[in-house]
Amino acid sequence: MTRTRAEAAYLRSATAFKNPTLDLLHGRFAPFVVAVLSVVFTPDRPAVAVADAHVEVAEAIDELRAAGIDTDDDRRIPAGTAREICRGWVRVGWLGLQIEDDVEVYRLSAHAVGALEIAGRAGGGRARVSRSRVRTLLDAVDRLARDAESDPARRREALLEERAALDAEIAALDEGVVEPLDDEHLLEEAENVIHLARELPADFSRVAESIAAMQRDVVAELRRDVRPTGEVLREYLERGRQVMQATPEGRAFQGALRLIGDPEHIDDLTDRVHAVLTQPFSRLMTPEQRGDLDAIARRVEAGVQEVLTAQRRASHVITAQVRTHDPIRDRQVDDLLRSVMAGLHRWSQTRAPGRVEPVRTLPLADIGHLRRSLSDVRPPGAPEPLASGDDDVEFVDADTRAWGGPHYAELEAYVGGLDDGFDLATAFAGADADTRRPVDLVGLLEIVHRDGLIETDDVSVVEAVRPDGTTRRFAFGAVRAARHTRTDADD
Repeated sequence: MTRTRAEAAYLRSATAFKNPTLDLLHGRFAPFVVAVLSVVFTPDRPAVAVADAHVEVAEAIDELRAAGIDTDDDRRIPAGTAREICRGWVRVGWLGLQIEDDVEVYRLSAHAVGALEIAGRAGGGRARVSRSRVRTLLDAVDRLARDAESDPARRREALLEERAALDAEIAALDEGVVEPLDDEHLLEEAENVIHLARELPADFSRVAESIAAMQRDVVAELRRDVRPTGEVLREYLERGRQVMQATPEGRAFQGALRLIGDPEHIDDLTDRVHAVLTQPFSRLMTPEQRGDLDAIARRVEAGVQEVLTAQRRASHVITAQVRTHDPIRDRQVDDLLRSVMAGLHRWSQTRAPGRVEPVRTLPLADIGHLRRSLSDVRPPGAPEPLASGDDDVEFVDADTRAWGGPHYAELEAYVGGLDDGFDLATAFAGADADTRRPVDLVGLLEIVHRDGLIETDDVSVVEAVRPDGTTRRFAFGAVRAARHTRTDADD
């Protein structure tokens, strides 16, 4: 069905009023929102820490209420804390949350910047058709027609006419003919420059937001992509590198960057603005106009930095997502999260959920026995238990065990029959030949040491007999037993 012109115009108007920019301007608290945002966010301060913004908004509310702004109408200032008000502005798209240098900050959205610019133009002075604005329009049209001209002869003719006009002006200056412009005309020129400069922050914000939106779209597409990582790697990495060309705003910004991206151009712009502010006609400008004119270079520099930061962030996020992209793992994580949410939902519906013990440590996997060879298909088994007795053990040589450690059982039985305070050397000399080996001397000293011993200044000398019949003499500090050593047999 064909729509009438009135119906089509109304639909376009209704769509326009859904834009957050117009929603801000015709909202119930529009004067308050515009006033507070214009105070908190300035051209020299495009980003404000979240904590600082909450404090400043709270101070502005207190100042307005102290001035009696909301005494007649309770709709002039919204209810709630400063934090709730700022979070509401984030939800409706007037503020954006970002992380800069590990600090959470607020930034004006492109819609908010545009709304502040509209409000500033509407209440900041007269809007008039001046010679400066008409000349700007005519120059833009002339430049468009010249750039669109494809006939080389006509383009050459236009350039020759422009050069002739410049030569005539130079010749007049050489002859001393100067036609100074009056202050009113220069003021109109300055107002036109300020008008054009006020639109730049919103343009820069729209470019940065378009890049961020493209980044979110790419990441969402990547997460929905079920192709193997190898197939999507090159495609998405290329999109990350060419992030500026992915949006119309980004492509337009690249063209403008050729004119303003060089730091020398910014410095030259700053010098020219300062030169204008020193001219006599600048006294006719209001303090706000002089401030806006002086901030042009800073606005351009801050806008360029905002867009380039958004470009670097988008490229980094896309590249990181591609490198960690794993469709199978993502599906497993999604399934796990959905199962956890379903379990929590079922648990919360019970009348008495009870106390839930937190998971303090993750369970360890019980690996068990790892197979060391794949040749044996039989499962590994435990070895046969060792025999408890030694009756069935056969020794090749009878002297084999004689070269072992001390005979503790025989020594303890022997010491149990001695008197209290016996001398270690005398006791060792009176032992059987089988318990007078060098190692038995150490065992006897260990047994005596358990119940206490007394060292003297004398030197004892004993003769030990090895299992092969050879002897060896040992000298050591004399030792006596402190008391009678009892054995398990005595107990």
